Amino acid sequence: MSALPKAMRTMRIIALPLSRPNIPPDHGLKPHAIFNPNRMLIFYHFDLSQGNSSKIQDQSSIKRAVKWASIKAADLWAGFGKAPEGSWKLQTYEFGERIIDRIDFEELALKGVDPSLGPSITHADATQKANEVNFSEKQRPTEALRIPLIYPPSIYASLPPTGVNEVSHPSIVHLRTLLTSREPRHRRGFWMWMAIAPLTAPFMIVPIIPNLPFFFCVWRSWSHYRAYRTSQYLSSLLDQGLITPEPSAALDQLYTSYVPSLSNIESLRSPTAPPLRSAASLPANTPNMNNGHPSHDPTASSSQPDASNVHKTSQRLLLTRKAIPQILQLFGLPQSSAADMYRAVEQVRGRLGGTSGR
Repeated sequence: MSALPKAMRTMRIIALPLSRPNIPPDHGLKPHAIFNPNRMLIFYHFDLSQGNSSKIQDQSSIKRAVKWASIKAADLWAGFGKAPEGSWKLQTYEFGERIIDRIDFEELALKGVDPSLGPSITHADATQKANEVNFSEKQRPTEALRIPLIYPPSIYASLPPTGVNEVSHPSIVHLRTLLTSREPRHRRGFWMWMAIAPLTAPFMIVPIIPNLPFFFCVWRSWSHYRAYRTSQYLSSLLDQGLITPEPSAALDQLYTSYVPSLSNIESLRSPTAPPLRSAASLPANTPNMNNGHPSHDPTASSSQPDASNVHKTSQRLLLTRKAIPQILQLFGLPQSSAADMYRAVEQVRGRLGGTSGR
């Protein structure tokens, strides 16, 4: 039986790799570019809420007001989708949903996290004192605040060594790189849309129809702000070592079962690209497990492919839309999580140059 409280056991981050990186990498690209084909494209599902009702009640009046306004705005937007056929509300809703489909899935995942409901991050001494108050003496603070980063081990084992920060697990390295690249982008986006919002004032003179451009600018600014704060928050969790990699054999098996067919892969490749290996040729061996954690076996690194022997393959999809219902069932996720996963798969297909087939 785990010594962690029930609320803490529900905290997790699920990494779902969607495409492989360029092999060999394109050294002419900036390492922290937003759309960097040298990195895997990964969808992250964040479950960081502690499920502590007392913490929700302890929020400031400003945070409660902002949350209330967010809920009201979401309900209002959902009401637009139920408007009569042909009405301006329904047309606005359909147009807005198409815009949301174009927003980076990384931003949508980050802005969905509420740091106020997750573990509090302060300096080390304050964190240790808080742990002593919130948890029993038998529990160590590091155990009480451990957040597993669940990943498919064979996908990461098949990657060539990067030569950068080899001490950290590749899943941790990628998450940190993603946060480093997204943080300045969302900071700029927040200020840019805030500056554009006042320019929409002339639309206020339009009768009946509300100032939709103004509300759009405010919403985009708020979205970037949420993603920016979440990037900072997750970086703090990584800095304090609270996020730990946890391989999942069940997720690994799911990837094997739902890998895209080679015929679909060929449509995404360049005509001059060499043949790709099938999923069966990927390294099947996974790190040795010890109570759910990878063991430090010196022979495990020998299974990593040498970069000089890796075929020069282009990026390709690792999952299809058919796998998403199984992912929801595997981790007990709500159906509402499927929309972001479907959106991520289609965006990755588009970034790889394929058609956005459904």
